[in-house]
Amino acid sequence: MQIIPLNDRRDSIGTREPLHPEKWLQKPVFLETRRGRPDKARTSKVTTMKRKALILVEGSRNNGQMYVHAAQRQGLHPITLATDPTDYHYIIAEGSEAIAVDTEDFHAMLHECLKLAATYDIAGITGFTTRGESIYVTVGKLCRHFNLPGPDPECIERCSDKLAQRQLLMQSGLPVPGFRRATSAKSVNMAATDIGLPVIVKPAMGNGSSGVRLCRDAGELAEHTAYLLGETIPRRSSQTILVEEFAQGPFYDVVTMGNEVVAIGSGYFGPPPHFVPYQSIFPAQLTEEQYDQISDISLRCLQALGLGWGPANIELLWTESGPVIMEVNPRLPGWTTPRLIQLAHGVDIIEQHIKCVIGEESDHPIRQSRASVAQFLAPDCDGTLAHIRGIDLAAAVPGIAEVAFYVEPGVSLVRRGDCSDIIGHIIASSADLTGAEAILRRSIDLIDWEVTPVDKGKQLGT
Repeated sequence: MQIIPLNDRRDSIGTREPLHPEKWLQKPVFLETRRGRPDKARTSKVTTMKRKALILVEGSRNNGQMYVHAAQRQGLHPITLATDPTDYHYIIAEGSEAIAVDTEDFHAMLHECLKLAATYDIAGITGFTTRGESIYVTVGKLCRHFNLPGPDPECIERCSDKLAQRQLLMQSGLPVPGFRRATSAKSVNMAATDIGLPVIVKPAMGNGSSGVRLCRDAGELAEHTAYLLGETIPRRSSQTILVEEFAQGPFYDVVTMGNEVVAIGSGYFGPPPHFVPYQSIFPAQLTEEQYDQISDISLRCLQALGLGWGPANIELLWTESGPVIMEVNPRLPGWTTPRLIQLAHGVDIIEQHIKCVIGEESDHPIRQSRASVAQFLAPDCDGTLAHIRGIDLAAAVPGIAEVAFYVEPGVSLVRRGDCSDIIGHIIASSADLTGAEAILRRSIDLIDWEVTPVDKGKQLGT
């Protein structure tokens, strides 16, 4: 059982130098003469072996610390390159080395990595997504420059564009929802008319359910279209909008490594019109035939998109007509998925990912079959987090693996209808799903947290 501490932001990290720089110097070795004195005429230099380092681009409040620990277990020195390392509390808590650099600037990243290569033996480079997949594209380019194993940056870029991804999947005969491309309010309306309301409307680029909304009538469609085309959400370049059929059915989450399926989970979302994760379960309750069918479609997705190195994540719905692919992410899923897989199957997917990154063969046989469930905590209104009580009691319930809050009392909360709304999670594990859900309910009942609603007309920020 683990209690994750509240976020501890500090400003003690410098802008250029690592937190804990280590100097590996070449020193002359003096050979002893018969008189017991150094013989300077016979001195020689011995090159000290460089320490093996794993470069982590950006971080993750959920899985970043797990990557640091997994790297250390494999004898690697983790170094984080991040735009603002203080965003990740575990860097300071672990005393981990970090360098502040603009991770959106490839040339700045390359410059820092070249400097590190003078001191360290860079064994591998990987990273975490932020509000898009561009970080993982940068990782692929850096791996290519240093001749290291890594993702294909061109494939990552194609996969990151939801429109291009859908077209490639459809061309390969894979089942996807009906969709249309739109770039204006007029073309969004035309697309919705062609498909038929309700429709899902979302930006072609992005992740974490950001900007994704179910539009059930003309009013909601117009409102969300204006939101996506306006200046109310961060965007890099594309204003392309994807309008798609509202497919319905149980949600499944497939995790692959290389060309193998490691685990299949299921999940639930909060109330529409948004798609905020509510619960995640591993393994999914599937028949053998369903498991085989989902596995087959998932591996065909990898082939269609030119993936197959390292981890990937395929999200699909089981509709009345069978599985329909919603999205393929060319990376390891975030949030609680790695922890859930470890609890359910005994597979450390992060450790296996690092093995791929440093060029070692990954080995991920399922060693056990238990049930693990994560409940995500999100406010039901905007306001100020008044208090959080009972964390220790909730964590002490037998079968609870983790209780985490990412924010502290006093913070202002504004819901955006995406994954950023989540302020914490609880993970339970048991021999079967019924037991895990019962444990989860007991733990949740012991936690008391409250949001004081914001007064009308008062603007709050997170």
